[in-house]
Amino acid sequence: MDQPVLPFLPAEARSIGPSAGLLEGPEGGVVFVFGLATFTYAAGDGIGRRLAAVQLVATKAASATEVASAFRISTVTLWRWKQDFTTDGVAGLVPTRTGPRGPSKLTDQVSARIVELDAAGASLRKIAMQTGVSTATVRVALGRVTARGAQSEEPVEPTAGAAGQREADTVLDSEQDTAEDVGESDGGNDVWGDAEPDDRPEDRVVDEGGELVVLAAPVARTAERAAARAGDLDEAPVVITEGAHLPLVGLLLGLPALEATGLLAVAQETFPPMRKGFYGLRVTLLTGVFMALLREPRAEGATRIRPVDLGRLLGLDRAPEVKTLRRKLAELAGHGRGAHLQGALGRHHCQARPDAVGFLYLDGHVRVYTGTRQLPKTHIARMRIAGPATEETWVGDSDGDPVMVITAAPSKSLAAELARLLPDLRALIGPERRCTLVFDRGGYSPEVFATIIAAGFDVLTYFKGTWVKSPTPAFTMVEHTGPDGTSQTYELAQRAITLDVPAQAATPGGEAQEARPASELTLRLIVRRSPDGHQTPILTNRTDLSAGKVAYRMAARWRQENYFKYAREHFALDALDSYADQQDDLDRLVPNPAKARVRVQVAAARANLATAHAEVADAIDAAVVAAGRAKNHGKAEVDPAPGISLSAATTELTAAKATSAATATHLPLREVRPGSRLLETERKLLTHAIRMSAYNTESALARLLRPHYSRGDDEARALLREAFTLPGDLEIIGRTLHVRIDPASAPRRSKALAALCAELTDTRTHYPGTDLTLAYSVKGHPVAT
Repeated sequence: MDQPVLPFLPAEARSIGPSAGLLEGPEGGVVFVFGLATFTYAAGDGIGRRLAAVQLVATKAASATEVASAFRISTVTLWRWKQDFTTDGVAGLVPTRTGPRGPSKLTDQVSARIVELDAAGASLRKIAMQTGVSTATVRVALGRVTARGAQSEEPVEPTAGAAGQREADTVLDSEQDTAEDVGESDGGNDVWGDAEPDDRPEDRVVDEGGELVVLAAPVARTAERAAARAGDLDEAPVVITEGAHLPLVGLLLGLPALEATGLLAVAQETFPPMRKGFYGLRVTLLTGVFMALLREPRAEGATRIRPVDLGRLLGLDRAPEVKTLRRKLAELAGHGRGAHLQGALGRHHCQARPDAVGFLYLDGHVRVYTGTRQLPKTHIARMRIAGPATEETWVGDSDGDPVMVITAAPSKSLAAELARLLPDLRALIGPERRCTLVFDRGGYSPEVFATIIAAGFDVLTYFKGTWVKSPTPAFTMVEHTGPDGTSQTYELAQRAITLDVPAQAATPGGEAQEARPASELTLRLIVRRSPDGHQTPILTNRTDLSAGKVAYRMAARWRQENYFKYAREHFALDALDSYADQQDDLDRLVPNPAKARVRVQVAAARANLATAHAEVADAIDAAVVAAGRAKNHGKAEVDPAPGISLSAATTELTAAKATSAATATHLPLREVRPGSRLLETERKLLTHAIRMSAYNTESALARLLRPHYSRGDDEARALLREAFTLPGDLEIIGRTLHVRIDPASAPRRSKALAALCAELTDTRTHYPGTDLTLAYSVKGHPVAT
């Protein structure tokens, strides 16, 4: 058919499924079914409007969900209308006046008292209790909502502030309370005709106090989303959803500690403005941290968290989903500022916690790769094999918390990385601060030790190589008390040791100095003996530290190993956050595989030559024995075969050595593995920063929690994992956002969380993006004042 089909509905009508539509205007409304005007009602005819909605469902012209959406009511309201119509017919749709109709409680004296209490900063609930009226009446007296049946003089715009948020989200708590207190009748009109479904008083469930809505739905952000689609919105503003028993409110416990990590502020300074859209930098980073604290650190974890539940905590109607998170992270990674972000976070960490960076722990970490790309192979210590992997160098503080991470060049040793990172480490801690670098045997190199000391750092590491063990009488028992108050007993001996430094040493910039004579470096050797007699040698140039403190600080290196293990299990340390790869540097020199083969040939030739020498010696010995026999008269011939073999073995060894000398030890990568690839690092550095901040947030909360929780050293993190999943209430009073957490699984846990809430409240932290001060408490426990 060439002629186009005529439309069923006017252009201004709202569609109700595939068959019907609704057109409303100042004069009333018309319902169309298959293009025919089927139901009409005049303006203000609430009964006719309800009847039209019910009839559409009753005749199955549209589903209940479609009708409720078009009439802008909830499905619960539509169900109630249908029940009333089924029971009493059209009469059941007539609104009834409920409750007693005595004189209004809102007298001039009561109104004045309400205004006075509000000016003093009292909450709506307290004002209602002191004046003997409902919270709805208090709102009417304060001009935050009009009385039933009256019209508001000015529309209320949603804002991020406490007062504006209250005005934007406030509706009457119950029709009965308003009718009793204000003494106004309904007047027979459906004054809620065009309200959003969740804003209808008949559909809302309120808390016992009559103020907070249980599982309150977030404010619809339709206008902002439309502006974002049009490219007119930089980032959606924060609108806090007040309500009771909201899921995951416990995550907000992490905001004060997260602010101490500096992630949001540092990222704001590091990255240029993001592309216009509904979700901005704040939401992207907060979502990543919240998901990590919930043990869903990867973007795919967003499928296991309800977007609305996380959206309330972000000040939005819903949190970004998987594809949005991936797109935002890709946008940030595209700026190539991952290393700058890590460095800025490290500097902020050193400024925020100067007491924890007197000792910096450096260690290499290998991220194993199991895909099909040709990645360079490296030794994987924990698996004791060599395989495809990416190497990283981590810097941690004295508590084991990560400070920053640097992607290491392929095949670079920890010793080479130490020399390369010295300028970065100096930038972290400042030009004058004294700092001791602690690392394991992977960084052992006397020339690197000399370079580190020349750069103004101190060294603390294990000795590597041949050494003379200390005699038993040299050991003494030493007791040391750590900063956390725990005491350790060590069996220690100490002496000086001299190391030979090669003729050339690396400078802090990683370049070779001019040739100079070999020198010696005298260091302090502290030997720790275990109960089974094993001796562990420790090297340092620090002469001002006691032997016990040196042993304690060296043993604390395992805290960094513990972080790697914990982060692999809980924060997806080794996960592939991006499957992108890039071409390896084809000009870099790599070991020549042929060199290994010719070395094997040289070793085999040497073994053959040794065998030939042994055979010649055996032949000579046999000839001597034969000459000593009487019948030979002192004469015997030496078997010539071993001599011939010796000559051949000598020639073979000479040829093998010549081949080895002519074979280069290293070749450009393009001649060895031209298809070698490297994994993309920018996205990983960004996700590392987010998860490091989440871990440091958890660490800071654990330190605050330990004094208030028995076995806090062992169970603080387990309690925090539970606390982050607890529901709670959100309420704005004045300029304060009150976060009331539901009790934990045991009274002692709730008591510990209440003490933690008191300490967090004292920080006077603002919710990100607002001027609302956070105040924390646990329900049923005293509130900090």
